[in-house]
Amino acid sequence: MFQLGKTIVSEDILEKDFVCNLAACKGACCIEGEAGAPVSKEETGILKKNYEAIKPFLRKEGIEAIEAQGAFIKTDLGELETPLVNGEECAYVTFTETGTASCGIEDAFNAGAVDFRKPVSCHLYPVRIQDYSEFAAVNYHRWPICDDACVLGKELQVPIYKFVKDALIRKFGENWYAELEKVAADY
Repeated sequence: MFQLGKTIVSEDILEKDFVCNLAACKGACCIEGEAGAPVSKEETGILKKNYEAIKPFLRKEGIEAIEAQGAFIKTDLGELETPLVNGEECAYVTFTETGTASCGIEDAFNAGAVDFRKPVSCHLYPVRIQDYSEFAAVNYHRWPICDDACVLGKELQVPIYKFVKDALIRKFGENWYAELEKVAADY
């Protein structure tokens, strides 16, 4: 691990390769798991404010889940997340004709209906951020459903930090990312 500003960064994001392989996994990260996508307090307001603009891009089941649970939920541990459909996939998930999961929020963004791409936790994946009082931990989240993404990343020689470049800049800024690139060059 190394420190970069007010972050502690796992060397895994420099060492490990990763490129999403949707043809292989079909977007399983939006479907599997036990919880919705983590959202920040700021993002909860954005989701509430933009729900009506996002709604036309969602499935009936997702709309029902959001209207029953809210645009986001607060867990028993006080964490904020997207709601789930019947305890399974994210309520904002849509599916292509081939059955691949997509994001209704991102679909709305791509159509110009909203200026919010998707929760930063989704944009950053497979990187997860854990905020502490004095710093944020930047870690690689290993999940077997992403094994094909690791294989593809290795074939294409794309380290995690390059795969999630836009998301890391969105989260920490251009200067932070430039410093990360310097560390990576020296690594």
